[in-house]
Amino acid sequence: MIPHITAYMDHHRQEMLALLETLVCIQSGSWNKAGLDRVGRTIALEMEGMGFSCQFQDQTEYGNHLVARSPGNYQGTKKDPGKKQILITGHMDTVFPFDTAFNYYKEDETRCFGPGVADMKGGLVVGIFALKALWQTHTMPETPITFIFNSDEEIGSPSSRDLIQKEARASRFAYVLEAGGLSGQIVAGRKGNLSIRLAVEGQAGHAAFAEKHKASAILELAHKIIAIERLNDPDNGITANVGTIEGGLGPNTIAQHANAAIDMRYVAAGDETRLTAKIQEIAALQTIPGTRCRMTLRSSRPAMPQTSANMDLFRRIKVFADGLGIPVVPELRQGVSDANVIAQTGIPVIDGLGPIGAKDHSEDEYIEKKSLWERAVLFANILAGID
Repeated sequence: MIPHITAYMDHHRQEMLALLETLVCIQSGSWNKAGLDRVGRTIALEMEGMGFSCQFQDQTEYGNHLVARSPGNYQGTKKDPGKKQILITGHMDTVFPFDTAFNYYKEDETRCFGPGVADMKGGLVVGIFALKALWQTHTMPETPITFIFNSDEEIGSPSSRDLIQKEARASRFAYVLEAGGLSGQIVAGRKGNLSIRLAVEGQAGHAAFAEKHKASAILELAHKIIAIERLNDPDNGITANVGTIEGGLGPNTIAQHANAAIDMRYVAAGDETRLTAKIQEIAALQTIPGTRCRMTLRSSRPAMPQTSANMDLFRRIKVFADGLGIPVVPELRQGVSDANVIAQTGIPVIDGLGPIGAKDHSEDEYIEKKSLWERAVLFANILAGID
């Protein structure tokens, strides 16, 4: 353990909270490019103050991504020219739209509240101040560090996925600063997901003159929904959920169109192919004559298995956590993050290193205040001690 790191964090708690408030109060929903670019510029000033070189990856539709590299960062070090970098990632976007009423930050004695405070602006603050502590105490590791701040994680990372995977392939391992769990969970594995849309087309008509075998898009979709829900297999880590449906013009009209949005979660890598094929089967099967269905894969993230390499990295992290008196336990988390994208490259990756929080994606989102500096102390020790 590095005692100067703990002392640094103890003396800069108010600065951490101030930066958290600044970031939370910049509205940065995934589609608010102007707000996301403001967050990026704010973070760049913090990183440049430590000597990091900052480069923006300009985007037209999304916020610009920020790539910050440690001083003198290149592939390798003077002592070891072939040494790969350490990758850190964190996203700047939130799920809350530009016109949300949830646009404020507040604290009480034990918690901080606000949009993205847990998911995941608190994690960004943990990462920034862990690096500040290393920089100020002259304990920055020789190993190159690259920190990616992306703007589109909440919508599947469509424009940052290639960037993240490119940097991951040049890395020894990676850390993702999503929120930790309420019992000290750190993420060593995540389920994969498929986001799918079914669009059914039937034949419109007046309900008063409907024949026995009316070609109702809603009726056809109902059969497909039942078939999809039957794919649920919790014993094998598979969940299937039809989350939204829409269709029809009114009760006296035979529905010509009907749509459904589906979310699938799975653990094993082979499940993605199997489940995709199964839903394609369901989409192709015509139960009601005169209808047809189109399936669209809207987004996906591969599974992040709890590999032996991930668990070995977790055990090394736990040594530091135990020494600091910070409880940590490994978790297979149901949700997805950019750690799934990193895991696909084959390097070890640990997620959930941000502050402890809950109720994200709701107006009750919060983090435990003390976990902000505790996790920053832990992360600084991890960066300094694991190379």
